[in-house]
Amino acid sequence: MSLALFDLDETLIKGDCSSLWSSFMVEHGWVRDPRAFLQRDAELMDDYAQGKMDMPGYMQLTLAPLKGRSQEDVSNMVERYITEIIAPRIYADAKACIAMHRARGDRLLVISASGEHLVAPIARYLGIEESLAIGVELNNAIYTGSTQGVMTYREGKLTRLMAKLDHDASLLQSASFYSDSYNDLPLLSQVGCPCAVNPDISLLQHAQRAGWPVYRWG
Repeated sequence: MSLALFDLDETLIKGDCSSLWSSFMVEHGWVRDPRAFLQRDAELMDDYAQGKMDMPGYMQLTLAPLKGRSQEDVSNMVERYITEIIAPRIYADAKACIAMHRARGDRLLVISASGEHLVAPIARYLGIEESLAIGVELNNAIYTGSTQGVMTYREGKLTRLMAKLDHDASLLQSASFYSDSYNDLPLLSQVGCPCAVNPDISLLQHAQRAGWPVYRWG
């Protein structure tokens, strides 16, 4: 059994689940100043594309509408969001790849730089029980608006994965990791089978130089 690791945004789905969730929250009246909120979301996502996102700042922005809400209320809204927004955006090729690895008996895991309140249920919708994402703090099942733990962003993905694997680096030798983003290079560079999926220009150039497979999923 080998590890099959999947980034989420722009890899398994068309779009970014955090930005799509931001728009969904605005649509359903969860945001006080929609225009300023969406403008700041877009600015920070532009920074992400350039590899210089203020991830703590982004999480603070996007978790603010959840502060004081119950875990149950948010979970119910996320389920609606997945059905209405995410499900139609799942790449058919992604489903086929997941099915291939499942048929091989591989251990499947989604690892994403989005919040766990989104990533875990999306992964389960895809039939993947294991996921790693940015930890979101709860106090008595109420969202505090804060994060917790090491963020699964850039080097943080490798840090969190190694902790989950009890620091057994040998498990990465036969692992596959599918990602679209140059931000994931720290983990891509450590697995035996790095795969660039719909890569951004920086990752595409790196993959071509390194001889990594490049996939165009649709």
